[in-house]
Formats: sequence, structure tokens, C-alpha cells
Amino acid sequence: MNKQNSLGSALITGAAGGIGKAIAKEFSDSGYKVIATDIVKQPKDLDCDFYIQADLAKTVVDEIYANKIFEKIRTTLDNQSLNVLINNAAIQILRSTDNLTREDWQRTLNTNLLAPFIWTQTFLPELEKSKGNVVNISSIHANLTKKNFVAYATSKAALSGMTKAMAVDLGGRIRINAIEPAAIETEMLKSGFSGKPELYSQLENCHPQQRIGKPKEVAKLALVLSDSEIQFMHGAIIGLDGAISGKLFDPD
Repeated sequence: MNKQNSLGSALITGAAGGIGKAIAKEFSDSGYKVIATDIVKQPKDLDCDFYIQADLAKTVVDEIYANKIFEKIRTTLDNQSLNVLINNAAIQILRSTDNLTREDWQRTLNTNLLAPFIWTQTFLPELEKSKGNVVNISSIHANLTKKNFVAYATSKAALSGMTKAMAVDLGGRIRINAIEPAAIETEMLKSGFSGKPELYSQLENCHPQQRIGKPKEVAKLALVLSDSEIQFMHGAIIGLDGAISGKLFDPD
């Protein structure tokens, strides 16, 4: 892969999942040096220059472990700046209000909310060197949700809110924005509808576009938000939902 015209370095968390892989490929194809992380071993089809296996939630609660992971990442940067941080990793624990445990809440908030903060805070010096930017992958659940999504929806609402608050707090030091996708066609999503094609069709038809989103669409939007020529895009929360957030589901 030719990186002679590199646009700099991009650090992507949750890179082994469907959206993460698409983001890694999009940034790599566009000329970024991609540093990818996830809790699992490196998938063979992941397009990146460096891969670091890391437990995101553990970097929140274990400072010694976190420093080891951060040092590995800084080694790959080789004293250079970091241009983009994509906080993509997330977990989704689906339980009702009656059944959510303290551990469920801790795992959800550590991974989906506190890790994006800690990682942004940690790499702020490297991001400032390049006047870089952060893209948080939030969710439509930040605003519109359904049963059993209490922990996940709360964490994503907080992530979107934190994005705006950090943009105000950081001012012009770096840029930080968020994407709120609706249903995206990943292997994880499709596996949840295995053997239930009629329900999958219902999900598609709920969206005014009569389809769900593609991982590449999230990746392309993340790339656009990282464009150094649109510096005024700061503290923005961008919906990527096929217009479903504007649709009433009352009977016609």
C-alpha cells in the first residue's frame, strides 16, 4: 500500500467489527496510516498498518494496563502527530429496566462513554500537533430508542452530549464531531435476524429509503468529518438514518 502521500495517522477503535473494518479501509484507501484496535485478535481482512489488541473498558479502570496500550500506540506514531481518532467501539447489552445489573451499566458506560473520553484526553497532545479531530460513532438511540435498550441508549445519548460539551471546552485546539447512524448492515445485525427474513424486511421498510445503511456510508461520512478543509464543522452531531428519525409510525 502506497502511503507516500499520507494524510497522516488515524486511530480507530472497534476496528474488527463491520463498521470498524469499513472505516479502516476508507481511511487507508484515502492515504492515512491506520492504527486499528479491538478486543479480539486481528481479523485477516482488516485493512490497517498497525493492529493493537486492547480491551477498551479495561483502559478505563486499569491505569497500568491503559498506559501499556497507549505506549504501544505512541510507538507506532513514532513521535509524530495523530490526525484522527475514531471512537467507534461499543457494546450493546439488551436488558429491561428490571434486569439491568450494576455490572451491565459499568461495562456499557466504560466502553461506550468513558473510553472515548479517556482516549481523547490521552491523545490530545498528539491531536493538537496536527490540529486534528475526533469522530465519535454514536447512535440514533441517543434520541430514539426501543425496549431493552436502556443502558445502550443512555450511553449513546451521553456520548452525543459529551461531544458537544468537549467541543465547547476544547475550543479551537482540535475538532470533535459525532455520527448517529440508524440500522447499519453489518454481520452482527444480520445474524440477529438469522432465519427471520420477514423481520429483516420489516426493518428495511421502516426506513423511508426502504433500506438500511451500509458500513461504507458511515466510513465515508467519518472521512468527510475529518477533512481539514471544513474546520468550522465542530461539535456537530450528524444523523445518518435514511430519514427514519423524521417518520411517525401512527396508522396511516
